Amino acid sequence: MIEIVLILFAPVIGGFMYGFERVVRARMQNRQGPPLLQPFYDMYKLLNKQAFIVNPYHTILGIMHFVTLWVVVAFIILGQNFLYVIFLHLLSTIFIILAGFSVKSIYSHIGSNRELLAAIAYEPILIMLAVGFFLINETFSISAIRENSPSIIALFLLFLAYLMVIPIKLKKSPFDASEAHQEIVGGVEIEFSGLFFEFIYMAKWLEYVFVYALLMLFMGSNTVLGLALALFIFFVINLVDNSTARIKMTHLIKIVLSVGLTLGVVNLIGLSYV
Repeated sequence: MIEIVLILFAPVIGGFMYGFERVVRARMQNRQGPPLLQPFYDMYKLLNKQAFIVNPYHTILGIMHFVTLWVVVAFIILGQNFLYVIFLHLLSTIFIILAGFSVKSIYSHIGSNRELLAAIAYEPILIMLAVGFFLINETFSISAIRENSPSIIALFLLFLAYLMVIPIKLKKSPFDASEAHQEIVGGVEIEFSGLFFEFIYMAKWLEYVFVYALLMLFMGSNTVLGLALALFIFFVINLVDNSTARIKMTHLIKIVLSVGLTLGVVNLIGLSYV
């Protein structure tokens, strides 16, 4: 029963995480900032905005992006196959990329190009992460991984590589080139409006649940340590976001593919000899 409740309220949980992040970032910048519930106030305001449909494919693909992400989070909560989670998450990313390419806006196209390049950079790390958990637990089942002892020591290099994925997915500096609102306005999201933009907005919340739920798997059956780790990394990611500048897309790809892949490969080779 608790799993069903968590699945149904996953977007709400992500909304609170996003709201808390905005509060934390404001305090780090020594300003008042918005209230915790500001994301939900934004959702209410969007309901009163006119929903403009550029073309039906664009709208449908945006909604499918949100729905698929919700399914991904549901699979994690239900403890399904790790590979299914990764491939479905990639599918959700492809939906939003195709949505960006389905309109004529140059900003939308640039945003989709950058999203695609970012996916090429971080997807190998997610796949290696699944392989690493398999080598330790002899299964891809997330529920089985949760029942075992913490694996952060054995997968420490992959853990470091995964820390590079989190700011890419959450659009945080220095790896926020795929959003870069100062350069490409709204990027892939620019042509969404009103009710339909709400699906894209809630999809951002679900990304928070996704990345931190995977992070907690490093602590296995110890939920308290898992929550503590997620909270610590949450503050670290926002501290780095507030203290670093954005790097170019080419640099992002080079860093993630060189450093991230190297860490992952070395970790997997080490596990294969244990």
